[in-house]
Amino acid sequence: MSSESLFQAPVPLAVALRPTTVDEVIGQDHVLGVGSPLRVLADPQREGPGTSVILWGPPGTGKTTLASAIARSSGRKFVELSAVTAGVKDVRDVMSDARIEGELSGRAPVLFLDEIHRFSKSQQDALLPGVENGLVVLIAATTENPSFSVISPLLSRSLLITLRPLEPDHIREVLERAVVDPRGLAGALQLSDDAREELVRLSTGDARKALTALEAAAGVAHAAGAATVEVEHVAQAVDRALVRYDASGDQHYDVISAFIKSVRGSDADAALHYLARMIEAGEDARFIARRLIILASEDIGLADPQALTLAVSAAQAIALIGMPEGRIPLAEVTVYLALAPKSNASYVAISEAQRDIREGKVGEVPEPLRDAHYPGASALGHGEGYRYPHNDAAGIVSQGYAPDTLRDAHYYRPVPRGLERELQERSRHIRDILRGSQD
Repeated sequence: MSSESLFQAPVPLAVALRPTTVDEVIGQDHVLGVGSPLRVLADPQREGPGTSVILWGPPGTGKTTLASAIARSSGRKFVELSAVTAGVKDVRDVMSDARIEGELSGRAPVLFLDEIHRFSKSQQDALLPGVENGLVVLIAATTENPSFSVISPLLSRSLLITLRPLEPDHIREVLERAVVDPRGLAGALQLSDDAREELVRLSTGDARKALTALEAAAGVAHAAGAATVEVEHVAQAVDRALVRYDASGDQHYDVISAFIKSVRGSDADAALHYLARMIEAGEDARFIARRLIILASEDIGLADPQALTLAVSAAQAIALIGMPEGRIPLAEVTVYLALAPKSNASYVAISEAQRDIREGKVGEVPEPLRDAHYPGASALGHGEGYRYPHNDAAGIVSQGYAPDTLRDAHYYRPVPRGLERELQERSRHIRDILRGSQD
């Protein structure tokens, strides 16, 4: 392919270079070994309906490629649907055609359903008869955890296969093939080592992203009359690495989880990495701020009461100034919370108190604490014997506040860190007074 024809290609480079057989697939060796289910499914000599599979993995790991290669290798007809555009009628039409195809060829066609997580329950239900009766070999692709996005009956009838992001060596192999393959650059342009490594870095394990960036960089080099794609051509074509992150998928949950755990674990640098990752991917700053407020309450608590104030202030700042400037208060509060002393004592305390309530440990409100302001309350003994703390020099009096059934309950247990070190001694002293041991 000449450089002229390259830039007039009817399909993107990533599509043109899609492997046509399983042997051409780069990466995913853990699911493509000899005798593996995918190899067996791709065997043209294999008789029978074939096992349906669900391919779960991040973008650019080869889900569509594997489905197409399996269909071609096995000699089965390949039918593709996208959950974004297909409806129940489309599924039923495919099943009707598949029945005819199976009767004529004796082999069930491969139905590749991309983004199955976008299918509703009723749409997924429409797939069940065809999968169960072997009318089609379903190969469904998803970037989200199938346990949450695929209905149980369909999941139980399919083999779940997890694909991994490609390793740097895999991406290098993809790029090197693209440079020489007749379907790709066909040797019309070379790729410098520095440019190749920059493409590997930018790809973040996504082969499609690497090829898209190569195609764009090759266009820049071609326009400049260069014979080699250099790192500056890559820089002009791709201004930043597109972070692999789906705001509604697993990456959304995995990255925010890693962010929170890094702050909780006091690693400010790791927390800033995940914060930057979310910001670059366009995550809602308000969502991040809300999680920081929760963390300040749950994981820092009274070890540093200022943490919650700062977290709330950051959320208010974002509401006032928006993004991208909002990233600055987000970074400030992230670092502060990461370095703050940690305590979940308040979180544990309220959780244990609620647990006791759910278990029926309620009890009657002590009479001295009951409302005595309405007519007839005094006759019932309400408020009788109540001791007013402000009348005591210490501001604390010996008095029972909890119901009798919870007299010995001890929910709040401060940790010896930050302000709670002081609260630990203070709460012990107060408890002694309340229970009368210092009367």
